[in-house]
Amino acid sequence: MRPPGGVLTIATLWPHLPNPESTMRSHYCGEICESHLDTEVTLCGWVHRRRDHGGIIFIDLRDRAGLVQVVVDPDTEEAFAAADRARNEYVLRITGRVRHRPEGTENPDLHSGRVEVLGRAVEVLNTAKTPPFQLDEHEQVGEDVRLRHRYVDLRRPEMQQRLQLRARVSSAIRRHLEDEGFLDIETPMLTRATPEGARDYLVPSRTHPGRFFALPQSPQLFKQLLMMAGFDRYYQIVRCFRDEDLRADRQPEFTQLDMEAAFVDEEAVMGVTERMLRQLFRQVLGVELSDPFPRMRYAEAMDRYGSDKPDLRIPLELVEVGDLVREVDFKVFSAPAQDPRGRVAALRVPGGGGLTRKQIDDYTDFVGRYGAKGLAYIKVNDPAQGVEGLQSPIVKFLTEEAVRGILERTGAQAGDVVFFGADRASVVNDALGALRVRIGHDMGLVEDAWRPLWVVDFPMFEYDEKDGRLYSLHHPFTAPCVQDPAELQQQDAEALVSRAYDCVLNGVELGGGSIRIHDPDMQQAVFGVLGIGEEEARSKFGFLLDALQYGCPPHGGIAFGMDRLVMLMAGADSIREVMAFPKTQTATCMLTEAPAEVGEAQLRELGIRLRRVSGSE
Repeated sequence: MRPPGGVLTIATLWPHLPNPESTMRSHYCGEICESHLDTEVTLCGWVHRRRDHGGIIFIDLRDRAGLVQVVVDPDTEEAFAAADRARNEYVLRITGRVRHRPEGTENPDLHSGRVEVLGRAVEVLNTAKTPPFQLDEHEQVGEDVRLRHRYVDLRRPEMQQRLQLRARVSSAIRRHLEDEGFLDIETPMLTRATPEGARDYLVPSRTHPGRFFALPQSPQLFKQLLMMAGFDRYYQIVRCFRDEDLRADRQPEFTQLDMEAAFVDEEAVMGVTERMLRQLFRQVLGVELSDPFPRMRYAEAMDRYGSDKPDLRIPLELVEVGDLVREVDFKVFSAPAQDPRGRVAALRVPGGGGLTRKQIDDYTDFVGRYGAKGLAYIKVNDPAQGVEGLQSPIVKFLTEEAVRGILERTGAQAGDVVFFGADRASVVNDALGALRVRIGHDMGLVEDAWRPLWVVDFPMFEYDEKDGRLYSLHHPFTAPCVQDPAELQQQDAEALVSRAYDCVLNGVELGGGSIRIHDPDMQQAVFGVLGIGEEEARSKFGFLLDALQYGCPPHGGIAFGMDRLVMLMAGADSIREVMAFPKTQTATCMLTEAPAEVGEAQLRELGIRLRRVSGSE
């Protein structure tokens, strides 16, 4: 997978390589080019590939900047002998003269592809065992093997490029934000457990037996306190920790770009963010992002795409058809259509009439992962024939009027297929929203472009049917769109809109933020809606409530997932591919075998006794 519109090269990844002259080498391998012709260079690196062609040895020498071809002939006996015993991943130091490659042997895929180095001195700095996998055949190697030998895996040119890209992204962000007046301020790693969020990683305190620190899920409260302290523009590229179920874009520890500013509104925060991202993509990938980013209300995003992070590169959309099937005898449709929390939606797929039964069955299994009980469909063979021109197991349960209305509203044409979701609105949105993306990729409908988007006007709260209570959709420090705390209590909580905003790029939520609550009465009112009484609020957030009473300015901010951002820019499929030492999806480190047991003495010192948990527990 390559990043849309962007090509990673040595120049774009790292245009200013450090001066190596104070080390054992004069140049980096990957920077050698025609400008170095007829000069003598000294290179250090790893043997990427060694070839013996009739008494002449070719070595592709590799370092973080890339590859260069070295030629060693028998005329230089000592150098030839050293090159002869070199094998893949041996560490070499080579001195030689840069010359043109013979005509017809150039490699246009390499920065150094028009030249080679005629080696006159070859020194083996270290030998190497046969690596657990070939560095140019990584796609055939299981991820567990790659992560167990990550120090070898990271030598691959692709991984070298990705981590150098990550360094460039961090550097560009820092420069931009500092030019905008933001201060880099560190916040604590050992803090207090935060309720109303994911599970915390707890750290036992030796000096306070029975008490625990928590590793931060986010610097949220500390950055708000910094606004109260008068540091009106703060940023930090910070490590955060969440003990949650993992997916391709989740890790137990991750890096976040955290920003906060005082005396701002939503427009100011989004404006700073857009300027930063536009400059970042222009500088690092040579890509121009739209100016301004389009905006979409949360309700519209859910109605049209079934997702609050829609991928606008895919032209498929959901269409509401509940009103058309409210009175049909088919209870699978009519029941959710009449349920205030239900939804019946359709997804038209142009040209989808050619899908086989097996493909439809596969899609049915796919939506089942999101809670859908099935996947109804209508294949449109000839809409001019009405019901007779349709192929579907459900048409016989629908009225002719309902079918006609569905075809008109979805714009279905001959050769199309229309899929349906009918259930609780949350299930329909999750299932059809995911199906839309899956089909878009399967059928090659994804535009090769960068499509950023702001999603705004999020609900303030969401109701959890399992727990029977309200939760904050973002976090309980997000400001509502109402100004008066009394008005908050009087309105329907589920209808309240927050001053929150998410930045989405190609279907990935890069970051989310909001204007924060700066009035203590409003903060207490929000806690009240969430069922957090005064005593509980004082126990959990007393320091924040106290601080709000000492002149808190209006403020807001945003936090970006750095791993996700770099993943998109690198064209990788998982954030593990842009992290140096990631955990697996079971939150373990294959390299160090963490987490690991600790000795009884350490546990005793911390006042901890382990209770063995049975399999049933």
